[in-house]
Amino acid sequence: MQKDIPHIVFNSQKPDNNGIEILTIESLAVRKKDIPHNPEKAHQLAFNMIVFYAEGKSKHLVDFLWHEVKPNTIIHLSKGQINAFQFHEDLKGFIILFTDEYLKNQINALPKNELVRMFNAHLFSPIIQVPQDSNVSKYLQLFYEEYSRIEEDYNPENTYNSLYSIIFSKLERLKQYQTFHLKSSDKLNTFLAFKSLLESHYIQSRNAGFYAEKLNITYKYLNTICKDTLAITAKQFIDEFIILEAKRLLINSEIKSTELAYSLGFEEPTNFVKYFKKYTGFTPNQFKKDYI
Repeated sequence: MQKDIPHIVFNSQKPDNNGIEILTIESLAVRKKDIPHNPEKAHQLAFNMIVFYAEGKSKHLVDFLWHEVKPNTIIHLSKGQINAFQFHEDLKGFIILFTDEYLKNQINALPKNELVRMFNAHLFSPIIQVPQDSNVSKYLQLFYEEYSRIEEDYNPENTYNSLYSIIFSKLERLKQYQTFHLKSSDKLNTFLAFKSLLESHYIQSRNAGFYAEKLNITYKYLNTICKDTLAITAKQFIDEFIILEAKRLLINSEIKSTELAYSLGFEEPTNFVKYFKKYTGFTPNQFKKDYI
């Protein structure tokens, strides 16, 4: 019996792949029984992924939340997020997979604001609804056709990179109009610095004042930044971050809740169980049983 959630790595079958791949949703559904993990069960990504639902209705799991999808829906996932499909016969569309290394190589061609918007799961919804008059689907189809060509062109990476940049920029533009628009500002930069500190020190402290001090700002101003950025307090953001980390750790290893409590910085395991149940409604063991 499998006890761990699968951790899926990038493994393209295309020779000389440079870190990006595109396939159809239909092809993944057909071969779901022939691959090591079941894509309809929760699994963690070790790469970035864009899923375009061209036809059909379904649901898509992102970090333990099921999202409704319909024609012209795009789901965007970053490395480390939890993911699961729900296949139906009428589903059609494309899946683009790409590594962090590929993304780093594209950074110079992508505006910084776009990277913030598309690759910060804490800031934006993973869903983009594509308008009927958009030509995003045409570029995805073209990308798929170019990628699937049997005869190799000279230096096809240039074609892939160009199409990826076009697709990415179009998606960011759509997301810009479907979410509040974060402009580069001192507040945004401070929030991103706060998030980076939290990722490094969450085991050490869950106290918002600790991070305000490291940022050389007041606790009140850190709260103002979080409210302006996410409409929640700094403490609420810390708690949401800790709970998500706890969920990922719980279902990605055989670690017991007692060990997990210590690894997350809780001095008493019972305090962690109470903390986890307060924000999820489940004990750690109950939650794990639901997802394994």
